[in-house]
Amino acid sequence: MRIGVIGAGAIGGTIAALLERAGHEVAVTARGAHLEAIRTAGLRLSGAWGDHTARLEAAETLPAGLDLVFACTKAQDAGTALEAQRSRLGGIPVVVVQNGLSGLADAARALPDSPCVGALALYAASFLEPGAVSVTTAGGTWIGAGDGEPPAAAVEAARVLGAVMPARATRNFTGCQWTKLIVNQVNAMPAITGLSAQQTLSSPVLLPIITRSMKEAVRTGYAAGVRYGSLQGLSDGMLRAFTLAPAPLARVLPRLMGRRMGAKPNPGSTLQSIRRGQPTEIDYLNGAVVAAARAAGREAPVNAALTALVHEVERTSAFLAPDEVAARVP
Repeated sequence: MRIGVIGAGAIGGTIAALLERAGHEVAVTARGAHLEAIRTAGLRLSGAWGDHTARLEAAETLPAGLDLVFACTKAQDAGTALEAQRSRLGGIPVVVVQNGLSGLADAARALPDSPCVGALALYAASFLEPGAVSVTTAGGTWIGAGDGEPPAAAVEAARVLGAVMPARATRNFTGCQWTKLIVNQVNAMPAITGLSAQQTLSSPVLLPIITRSMKEAVRTGYAAGVRYGSLQGLSDGMLRAFTLAPAPLARVLPRLMGRRMGAKPNPGSTLQSIRRGQPTEIDYLNGAVVAAARAAGREAPVNAALTALVHEVERTSAFLAPDEVAARVP
């Protein structure tokens, strides 16, 4: 197949390299030093799924004549990126691989002639230098749309991607998005402190804050009428029990999430953006919880505080010590 990938960062670069290794003709969009590195020496993949240098067609815009496209930009860049590629995407299935809750709906509005489906990347990858991505924790990709059965475009995309990594077309994709949003609650604290996700989840100072933000996020989803999907060891019943558990018992869940990441330090995508001097997608992670809470007539003060602290680090480039974080989060 002739496949396009918009945004060859950690997730998009991994998808592009694996599909090229499997024999597909892959074109990617990139900019600046990353674009030049891919053109000059290819895209180097390392980590959990092996080492490979993918030879990709790379430019700032996609070529014509594609059969399938994966949109893998950061959430805040998606609208601009899709608009820039719009003339190339008419009628082509587009898989939106993105954190947060709004990416699929935004893509469907921007591309009314394309069948759009969403995807959740359940593996961890890092993009810390031009021309290179590394998979730090293996996992799968779940693809779907809405609350019901997966549409045909999701089934086909899962078939293609399933040849190179675990992938499945899933029902109740909206519920799965919310579950992934709960998983992504671990992203803010590394961005605030500069520590790895595993370090924050083992910190006696930071772990209680992460637990409170997770509880607040889960309760917000229930207030919005969400039925959580089952993924990465989490389920609707488990999350409901988590919200009712006393604090010491509730902390077991984020601790387990940290252990599942393995030994290799996982910086999380939000910290990676800060290290590259780029805006983060925190408004689509913890910020999405704040927005959903307000829409349901509630407040989410812990998530609001974490969102504000990430934006502070973006502005100042100064990480906060754990005790300072504890003093500033309600």
